[in-house]
Amino acid sequence: MSASIPENTDYRELTDRVKEWARDLGFTDIKITRASLPVGAETGLESWLAAGFHGDMDYMARHGFKRARPSELVPGSRTVISVRLNYWPGSAHDADQQLADPDRAYISRYALGRDYHKVLRNRLQKLAERIQQAVGPFGHRAFTDSAPVMEVALASQSGLGWRGKHTLLLTREQGSLFFLGELFTDLPLDVDQAIEPHCGRCTRCIDVCPTGAIVAPYTVDARRCISYLTIELQGAIPEQLRPLLGNRIYGCDDCQLVCPWNRFAVPTAEADFAPRHGLDSASLVGLFAWSAADFAERLAGSAIHRIGHERWLRNIAVALGNAPTTPAVLAALQSRLDDPSALVREHVHWAWARHGQSGGHESCADKE
Repeated sequence: MSASIPENTDYRELTDRVKEWARDLGFTDIKITRASLPVGAETGLESWLAAGFHGDMDYMARHGFKRARPSELVPGSRTVISVRLNYWPGSAHDADQQLADPDRAYISRYALGRDYHKVLRNRLQKLAERIQQAVGPFGHRAFTDSAPVMEVALASQSGLGWRGKHTLLLTREQGSLFFLGELFTDLPLDVDQAIEPHCGRCTRCIDVCPTGAIVAPYTVDARRCISYLTIELQGAIPEQLRPLLGNRIYGCDDCQLVCPWNRFAVPTAEADFAPRHGLDSASLVGLFAWSAADFAERLAGSAIHRIGHERWLRNIAVALGNAPTTPAVLAALQSRLDDPSALVREHVHWAWARHGQSGGHESCADKE
């Protein structure tokens, strides 16, 4: 425990105040859990990594079991404050309609606005400052999908929700359309209790996955997951999976869109999460025309920006290959048949051939 904190601190009262401060800062909900996870978390992680389900995400294995041992990740941690913040953009173009139009680009609803990492991290830091004002300096560290933290495991252990069969956190009150964040502390705050899961026999999320990435309840093979393929994967998207991506160019929401609990989703009140630059209803051809400068300018401050212009074009090329054959689609693809990037060229040539056009099909290695 921090030596500067008064010995007579009432931690039950402090716990209540922390929760009040968190809600004052706009968090949808907050729970607190111990800075440790059961042994099962380690064995589950070990099995998942051994199966290769992490794909090219080497950092998942590089951190070893720190991911399942919060107190080793941040030495001295005693409790973890787990928070959630709704992101569903109520003003966005209907997600199902966008998915159903093969000429339009589907972007995961969480990425339509400002980068959530910045929003949550800033808010968690403000929460830490409020605590420090009350008790003095204390050990803490904030996380928002930014380190080897098993955030769903911690959140479910805290009672913030339960892990759904798609591996995301679910709540009865508002489904799963929210971000998670954590504040590790060395404070002995009162902890909350886990809640019972409420998925029952439902398998809609498993059944709807376009690529069959949910290989079993609570287990995702990232190598087949569209979010991994369009965001995390650095190289070429496997050819056998490309037709299954449809018009999804950044992430995938299918498993959440069909979840019965998300009928209770509450639109976000955060202006930062509102759609920017028409990304909620954009056309594939229009986005494919963006130059590197356009991409950098329009997506600055967005989570999408981190994949870079090259992978942005790679993803859209695949979607254009899955789109109906029209003069506009052919013209867009033809404009990038000789793109400077071997990665982009390979996907453009694949899409070009999908529309019955001659000109050959090259691999990334052909023109390096």
